[in-house]
Amino acid sequence: MSLAATLAIDSQSTRAKILEKVNPDDFRWAVPIMRAGYAGRALVYTVVAGFSLWSIASGGEAEGTQSVMERLSGDGWFVVVLIALGMACYAAWRLIDCIWDLEAYGTDGKGLIARAGMLVTGLVHLGIGILALTTLGASSGGSGGTQGVIGKIMATPGGIWAIGVAGVLTMCAAVYYVHKAVTEGYREDLAANHFTRNWNEVLKVGVLGQGVVVGILGLLLVYAALQTDPGQAGGLGAAFEWLREKSYGTVLVTILCTGLLAFAVFCMVNALYRIVPKAADGETKNLAAALKSDDEDGR
Repeated sequence: MSLAATLAIDSQSTRAKILEKVNPDDFRWAVPIMRAGYAGRALVYTVVAGFSLWSIASGGEAEGTQSVMERLSGDGWFVVVLIALGMACYAAWRLIDCIWDLEAYGTDGKGLIARAGMLVTGLVHLGIGILALTTLGASSGGSGGTQGVIGKIMATPGGIWAIGVAGVLTMCAAVYYVHKAVTEGYREDLAANHFTRNWNEVLKVGVLGQGVVVGILGLLLVYAALQTDPGQAGGLGAAFEWLREKSYGTVLVTILCTGLLAFAVFCMVNALYRIVPKAADGETKNLAAALKSDDEDGR
């Protein structure tokens, strides 16, 4: 048996022991927050990837999150408000998930790392929500944004090291996303139904696309730390710009935007069909278990 298989079995055993002592009714209140959070996340990626693909098709360039928010801050202010609310819900969900361990990761080393990761992703998405609100009534072309924050951190004692470490951790998160896509580990968290059974390729491309984006962002953070230049890092816009400089850059950016649009689908599927272990009644079979059962019945 492979190491990965052994770890998966150990993880399921730990989760099963935790869930034996849980009353799902005690945690159902968290499910609507989770659904709102993932829906908001889906909206962000739909808007950014959609705007970018439209811009490329019109002869322009892909745009980052801040640029898209600024464009929407006029007539599209309602979308910006929805994005801000969705990001706040997602940040709240990650905090609640971490504190109450709703995924039943446990308190061993691996579980604590997973729960710490929830806090980090929650803070990142809270930052997106704050960015959305600050674009309302603000003129475009500001010098703040991600690079401004990175520059301020670098100016503090040990700031360059902090950015470098953040870059390495971000790249580790990218490896996690890619591994999750390749192994289809996301199937453990989704309820089995007609949609999740038949749209797996879209879900897989979405998770892989997110992994590529996160990997580029991590690489840019490390490079910025090595060069002591915050201008080398940034958000999604910086990732697009980095790709555009490569051979067939426009093609690569288009592929990446398509992957992010698939990730938006993945987020919406989570909003609709994600299983929260501590709030689940045990009757809903996850997609991985359902497919395994189908395979066994077909033998």
